[in-house]
Amino acid sequence: MDHATTARRVYDLINAGEVDAFGDLLADDFVEHEELPGLAPSKDGVKTFFRGQIAAFPDLRMTVEDLITDGAKAVARVRYTGTQLGAFNGMPATGKAVDVQLVDIFAFADDGRISEHWGVLDALTMMQQ
Repeated sequence: MDHATTARRVYDLINAGEVDAFGDLLADDFVEHEELPGLAPSKDGVKTFFRGQIAAFPDLRMTVEDLITDGAKAVARVRYTGTQLGAFNGMPATGKAVDVQLVDIFAFADDGRISEHWGVLDALTMMQQ
């Protein structure tokens, strides 16, 4: 299995707004370890989360700057950019651009799909912007 290719595909699909295709890369019993307020830590919860992200930031781009794989895990350092043109976490659209860093860790199941995710976003920088 080429986990690096799968990890890059995650970002390509999100950037294209193809949330259902992104969901196909997640195992049915996928577990999200990042806090998603009001959403289940599951495949469906993550898909709902990204639909909201894309609605708030229609020009959302997630650009992989570093990607490291080891066994059944991959770690990506990603640049997250976009313009807030819709409501985001209860905040009305600001029209302002954001440019923040995030780190994603993916664990892969035997079939090559993603079984778990841990993520850290520079939320303070995002809110300041």
